[in-house]
Amino acid sequence: MAKSLVAWWRRRREPPPPSDSTLETDADAAGEGLPAGLLFAGLRVERLIGRGALGAVYLARDPATGTALALKTLPLGSGGGDASQQALRQAFNMEAEAARRLRHPDIVQVLDAGQAQGLGYLVMELVPGCDLARYTHPARLLPEPLVLEIGARLALALAYAHRQGVLHRDVKPANVMLHLPTGHLKLMDFGLARVHDATRTRSGLLLGTPAFMAPELLAGTSADARSDLYALAAMLFQLLTGRLPHEGDSMGHLLQSIARDEPKPLHALRPDLPPLLSALMARALSRAPAQREADGLVLAEQLRAIADASWPGGRRSR
Repeated sequence: MAKSLVAWWRRRREPPPPSDSTLETDADAAGEGLPAGLLFAGLRVERLIGRGALGAVYLARDPATGTALALKTLPLGSGGGDASQQALRQAFNMEAEAARRLRHPDIVQVLDAGQAQGLGYLVMELVPGCDLARYTHPARLLPEPLVLEIGARLALALAYAHRQGVLHRDVKPANVMLHLPTGHLKLMDFGLARVHDATRTRSGLLLGTPAFMAPELLAGTSADARSDLYALAAMLFQLLTGRLPHEGDSMGHLLQSIARDEPKPLHALRPDLPPLLSALMARALSRAPAQREADGLVLAEQLRAIADASWPGGRRSR
């Protein structure tokens, strides 16, 4: 990001959060999980730094070099012959191998992956900052040109992954790390939603993040590039407004809204934003996949063109 844009952010909003760790949360090593000091997957576990629906993340070090790394673990069950556990382990192997192939500056690098003690694990680079969920609150919204530049960079990262045959399946603010002082941006957790999908509930509901799921996924259609880009658009909508494009007072009402209703118009919540941006969000969040852009490269170009026209000098040139 441009230094001038970061300076603008510092003048207008709160200072950047502490940046001495990755995925930092209020979690601590007192809860269940790998104990500090344990040697796991060739790494020495130091402490728990994050926990979510898909597993736990630990700060760990390579004993030989002292390099700090992020160790993510996911419960896969015992090595028994249960069909659902076998499907879960197979899904993890496939998605972990796909994630290891990705080499892009805005995608977190997976250095190693495997299974041990009933856990799947990913060894990843340790990146600074906090996830974008911090900036979805109305009082903490980022500057608009910065949001569009974030969206463009993530669209390019997704375009790269899609050309490698890899889908993300769970694009959302919590899966994107941002370090404001340096402009480092990292998209995380490629394919892990599919791993969780191997353990569907009896009702068949996907164990993903419904607020960011494209309508066709709720109807049982397979994910593709357009569903990843729909989720990216929903995330950008939230970063710009502090609201989701579809909301409901219950999970059932939320799913009904996504399946049946058009999203809220961006201009209804932010009439100060450019009409071209509202129109782009309407297309990107359309219930009909054919009306959405299927190529992240094109979406990135559109976002940057709007930013350049509406906020000249508001983002770095590329």
